[in-house]
Amino acid sequence: MSVTLLYIEDDREIGSAVSADLREREYAVRWLESGEGAVEAATGCQLAILDVMLPGLDGFTVGQRLKRTYPNLPILMLSARTSIDDKLQGLEFADDYLTKPFHPDELAARIEVLLRRTGAAMTVPLTLKHLMVYEGDNRIIEADTGKEILLTGKQFQIFSYLLRHLGQILTKEQIYEAVWGESYIEGDKTLMVHIRYLREKLELDPAAPEIIETVRGIGYRVRA
Repeated sequence: MSVTLLYIEDDREIGSAVSADLREREYAVRWLESGEGAVEAATGCQLAILDVMLPGLDGFTVGQRLKRTYPNLPILMLSARTSIDDKLQGLEFADDYLTKPFHPDELAARIEVLLRRTGAAMTVPLTLKHLMVYEGDNRIIEADTGKEILLTGKQFQIFSYLLRHLGQILTKEQIYEAVWGESYIEGDKTLMVHIRYLREKLELDPAAPEIIETVRGIGYRVRA
C-alpha cells in the first residue's frame, strides 16, 4: 500500500512541481491550495507537508488543528521565512521545518526520516473488539472483512480523544471542550448526535455498544 501525503501549498507552480516529484517517488499526494478542508483531507494520510503562508487560515493555525485532530500525524512545515521565531513557532507542533527554496531530494529525505520515525505507530494496530485501529495511520479497519471505516473529521477527533484516554471515563464537558474548543452548554445535544453516528459506523450493534460506552450521568469511555 502506497504512503499518502497531504500537501498544502497555494503557489500553483511550486505545488504542481512538488506534487509531480513526490508522485514520481511513488507517494500518493493530496494537494490542497488552502487550509480549508485540511482536517477532513488528512484522514488516511501518513504525513502532512504544510506551507506557512496560505490564503485564509495560515499554516500555523492549520498545523495546530491537524495535530490536535491527528496527534500521531507527522507534520513537515515549509516556509520562506528564516527567522528563528517563525521556526520555533512552527516546531511547537510540527515535527520538522524546511526553509524555501529547497531541493526535491532534501524534501524527500526529510519525509523518509519522519515516516521511519513514526513507522512503528503506523504498522502496529490497536485492537478493539472487531476493529483494528492504526492510530499513526489514521485508519480504522473492520477485522473480519478488511474494510476501512471512514469517519468525518469531527468523528475522528472525538474517537481519537477517547482513544488517548483509553479506559478513562470522560465527561461530556471534557470531550466537547477538547474537540470543539468551546465551553460546553448544558443540554447541548451536539456531542450526543456525533456519538450516535460514530456508533452506527463502529459498533456491530449500535443499540448495544461495546466500544463507546455510555457512563450514565457522566459521559463516555472506550474500554481497552
